Amino acid sequence: MKASLQLKASQHLTMTPQLQQSIRLLQLSSIELQQEVAQALAENPMLEREEGDETDAADLPTDAPDSNQEHPGVTDHFAESPTEIEAARESSDELTDSAAAFEQNNPIDIDEGPYDFNNGGGQGDGDFEHEQADRSGVTLREHLLAQAGLLRISWREQALVRILIEALDERGYLSSPLADVLSSLPADEAVTGSELETALTHLQELDPPGVGARSLEECLLLQLHDSADLSAPLARTLIADHLPLLAQRDFALLRRKTGASDHALRDAQSLIRALNPYPGSAFIDDASPYIIPDVLVRRLTSGCTVDVETAPHEGWQAIINPDALPRLRINRLYADLLRRSGDVQTGLGGQLQEARWLIKNIQQRFETIERVAQAIVREQAEFFEKGELAMRPLVLREIADQLGLHESTISRVTSQKFMATPRGVFEFKYFFGSHVGTEDGGAASATAIKARIRQLLSQENPKKPLSDQQICNQFSAEGIVVARRTIAKYREAVGIPTASLRKTL
Repeated sequence: MKASLQLKASQHLTMTPQLQQSIRLLQLSSIELQQEVAQALAENPMLEREEGDETDAADLPTDAPDSNQEHPGVTDHFAESPTEIEAARESSDELTDSAAAFEQNNPIDIDEGPYDFNNGGGQGDGDFEHEQADRSGVTLREHLLAQAGLLRISWREQALVRILIEALDERGYLSSPLADVLSSLPADEAVTGSELETALTHLQELDPPGVGARSLEECLLLQLHDSADLSAPLARTLIADHLPLLAQRDFALLRRKTGASDHALRDAQSLIRALNPYPGSAFIDDASPYIIPDVLVRRLTSGCTVDVETAPHEGWQAIINPDALPRLRINRLYADLLRRSGDVQTGLGGQLQEARWLIKNIQQRFETIERVAQAIVREQAEFFEKGELAMRPLVLREIADQLGLHESTISRVTSQKFMATPRGVFEFKYFFGSHVGTEDGGAASATAIKARIRQLLSQENPKKPLSDQQICNQFSAEGIVVARRTIAKYREAVGIPTASLRKTL
């Protein structure tokens, strides 16, 4: 084989650093963007945060700013010529367009009245949240170890209790059999099974009630151990012998097996429902993630001037949330020093260019987010007026075609971006989704279907709850073609149990 040199002409597309940064910034959430900006401020002396001139979101005028004007929070005091700015904007546009079954099957969720479809279940949630808040920062292990040290038992028994505490899972259950725990202990300690059973009894006397249980039945019975409630004996019988029937709400069979009246069964259900199937759940830190809405959606007040570009629907408008907008500018002192020195090839010269890119890309990011938000508000205006039942089917391609952007750009914009509306805070993706057909050839969104299911079931007779087939028939009567399996899927998606589990006495 002979080595030789050849000249060859070819074309290929290369992603410039500016293009890569533009794409990366577009897909970041507001929190991640703040972290990105903080890192840039720490590393680039040519970049600084604009202080003062803070504007509260509630004081903003209802007229959105001119879409052709730069966002006031992102400024560049070392400005380029108008020609450079226009070229930068054109290139920026190009850059933008170029990657629990228990809760449905346990009797704890039994409701006396109609199922609460808006709040997702039980009436005691508020008290449980209060308990979680009081114990925040303390783990279940720490809570139990502190109590174990106060037990009036021998040091050997205390050591065994501590061993069992270490074997508990996050729910507070002893998921490992005692035989396995015993086999894991050193043989020279000569611990017997009887000693371990005694230690478990001591553990189960600690707070929270039900801790150390090996099954759901044992957990509930431990919580009823010292109960003086008149319904406690029947509740213990239901838990120990008839828990599956109670979960299935087979009240007729329960009456025959227990001989109890409807009133007695109802009282026992209420008592069982007040118990906690997961004693350790109060110590689980499941705080909701913190988000900053990128966009504010508000109703236009009468008499205000509306710009067609910035207010896509006569009743509603979407504007960028000022609190989400980084206020950046070029450091004037360093920029002037660099200009006077005339040496733009130094490290500071490169950092100045990077600072300009970052400011422009952040500006373009928020302009694109605002355009997409305005298009969503225009398409889903009925939702803001009437709620989920009025949600229309919408796909990414529709917005992409309207704005002249690529579908992948819309996908990046709708991911981890949120809008604050009078109806709540929603991710952009919430307004897109699947749909089902109607008899007249139209379509209904999955969100509207789920809302209609919640509405129907909130109005049902709790003694004769609607089956999935009956819901399907109701939709057919309304001209919406939905399969029974689809109804079941949507019902489960909104956290509503089956008809048998919704039935009450």
